[in-house]
Amino acid sequence: MKNQTFQTLKELPTPLSHSQCVLYKHELLICGGWNKRSCYSYHTIKNEYKFICDYPSHVKLHGHCVVKLVDNNNKDINQITLLSFGSAHNGKNKHTLVMKYISVWNNILNKSNEFNNYNQWIPFINNNNHPIIIGRNQDKYIGARAVIGGSNNNLLFITYLINNISVFDLNTYQFIKHSTLPTGII
Repeated sequence: MKNQTFQTLKELPTPLSHSQCVLYKHELLICGGWNKRSCYSYHTIKNEYKFICDYPSHVKLHGHCVVKLVDNNNKDINQITLLSFGSAHNGKNKHTLVMKYISVWNNILNKSNEFNNYNQWIPFINNNNHPIIIGRNQDKYIGARAVIGGSNNNLLFITYLINNISVFDLNTYQFIKHSTLPTGII
């Protein structure tokens, strides 16, 4: 008998491609896909999906990236904050959104009005309540990848086509650096 390397999982309710995923406890959060605005939670133990929300209707998902923000002041272990940024395929229609996520698998959301602002994409705003858009006019985020780092977990490192890298400070809401990665023939 062969060793089974991969396990067949239940199919998504909606086919998605170019999705962005974030792991949270026993959940895989699947955030949209190419021209698909739906977000789901896949429970890795229950082998089931639950709908979380849709991206706002004005958002064009032709290239986006989702990361889990690190909040050093957050003591609530039952929530995380997600950051989604991206653009249409031509670099236009950029979006930068955040979601405070509480598991759709516990029933706390249905019982309290204090969680009205959870599990929905809302604009990323600065300290003066002004919306922040990550990306310059010419930046095309198809295939973009990002990771958060720095000594205070406040730097967003973004790589995107063809060989670009940008560093965005999440505390000051400004780009620190735009550069080209030194790629050569390997």
